[in-house]
Amino acid sequence: MSERDVGGWFRTAVDGAVVLPNTAAWGPGTGGFGRTSHEADLIAAADMFRGRPTMVLTGAGMSTASGLPDYRGRDAVPRSPMMYQEFVGSDLSRRRYWARSTVGWHSFATARPNAAHHLLAELGRITPLTGVVTQNVDGLHQAAGSHPVIDLHGTLDRVICLECGHLLDRYRLQEQFLELNPRFADHLDQLAADAVQAPDGDAEVDRTHDFSYHGCSVCGGMLKPDVVFFGENAHGEVVAEANRLLDHSDVLLVLGSSLTVMSGLRFARRAAREGKEVIIANDGATRGDDVAPLRIHGRLEPILRTWVRHLGRNH
Repeated sequence: MSERDVGGWFRTAVDGAVVLPNTAAWGPGTGGFGRTSHEADLIAAADMFRGRPTMVLTGAGMSTASGLPDYRGRDAVPRSPMMYQEFVGSDLSRRRYWARSTVGWHSFATARPNAAHHLLAELGRITPLTGVVTQNVDGLHQAAGSHPVIDLHGTLDRVICLECGHLLDRYRLQEQFLELNPRFADHLDQLAADAVQAPDGDAEVDRTHDFSYHGCSVCGGMLKPDVVFFGENAHGEVVAEANRLLDHSDVLLVLGSSLTVMSGLRFARRAAREGKEVIIANDGATRGDDVAPLRIHGRLEPILRTWVRHLGRNH
């Protein structure tokens, strides 16, 4: 079990048939795991986007090798995410969220880019990538050197006041939480070791009702991670920015996403509708398989390594 998970933050699409887990909880998908595409298919995919403006859409499978579990991979642990309405409507829910986040934060925050992140950044130096749109909230694409990167669901290293919009650094908030909760501070390592972790840094921790947290230092308003919770929509201006990247792209390359959430699936559907090429590389079935003329199966590191090697020869 990974120790790098930090509160049910994104919206799951519920329209249309999908051979993936019930959208009320995270858990393993139901098919396609363990398949590996032949190298000839990998080369065909690379030749499809070689020299063509390509937007990359990434999901949780991109960060599993960094110790961050995915949501619907073969090893995903079934759980129910905290909904936005639950977070804003219940003091006890906020105590539970922030207590778990405090336990899981250090491990999540110390995650580093893995080989797949670095290979994708290198790929962008070989062939024209218009940008990376990520459903992840870990900041690892930026750390690996990809540019530009659009955080479709926000980023966990920022906290926002829902009243005045003031932004707070999550690292600083961690210090404040530990000052307010010396019991957690004194036993943080043991709590982290004992905790059952979730894919978004939300650690399962007992006795959270007495956890202390505070409001915004500017206006006293409610603080929330600057990420899109389950029950929220992705911010319109962020979606518009991602769509502008797709406007200037001939190809959509999806990496490590089951496309179960509509915020990601919409790009695959739009690209197919407009006659753009759609390539999906993922371990396991995805909700966008029907719009991808070329479907690549397997782990992302060897896939990306093959693409970089093949395209780099004639670069």
